[in-house]
Amino acid sequence: MPKVVDRAEQRREIGSALLRVVVRDGMEQVSVRTVAAEAGRSAGAVQKYFATKDAMLRFALDLADERMVERFAAVDRTGPVPVVLHRYLVASLPLDDVRRAEVLVRHAFADKGVRDDQYARVLRDQDRDIGRVVADLLAGSDEVRHDVDPLVLADAVLALADGFAARMLYTRDQDEALLLAMEVALSGLLQPPLLQPPQR
Repeated sequence: MPKVVDRAEQRREIGSALLRVVVRDGMEQVSVRTVAAEAGRSAGAVQKYFATKDAMLRFALDLADERMVERFAAVDRTGPVPVVLHRYLVASLPLDDVRRAEVLVRHAFADKGVRDDQYARVLRDQDRDIGRVVADLLAGSDEVRHDVDPLVLADAVLALADGFAARMLYTRDQDEALLLAMEVALSGLLQPPLLQPPQR
């Protein structure tokens, strides 16, 4: 009998190989040839699943997003909402090689998105989806500020996480200090200001 090939699993293995190349050699070294070598396949075999480097990058971004969803699903949701939210943010940070590769692929898409709205749209859609999850968490809590729209507050929280993720890419020996700084920043962001602005 001919061997049955699980195309979805083959694509995932190639996507994982791409992420390993990103961590070890950098985004500029990603190509059909280098990813094929990392995956233990021929370039022709890889091109059966991904015709171009851009197609591989798009799949790698989707794979990174899928892994993020899996990590979020595993987060302990017990305790105060600010604590749960902090756990979510920590799960998204590049604290190991797997998550580092995921953040780097996202940054590569952001770079392309500056000039090509097709790439930007992919990231905006992901931002919107995760923003809604965070907004729902915030909206259902009496432990965080309610003087701003939960979607706006969620955007602020995610932008905070993005900033710390970017810092961690080039300050790998400062993870503990940056985690503490993020905790301080998140706590301040979620609390209402001590002085309310005067009504106009």
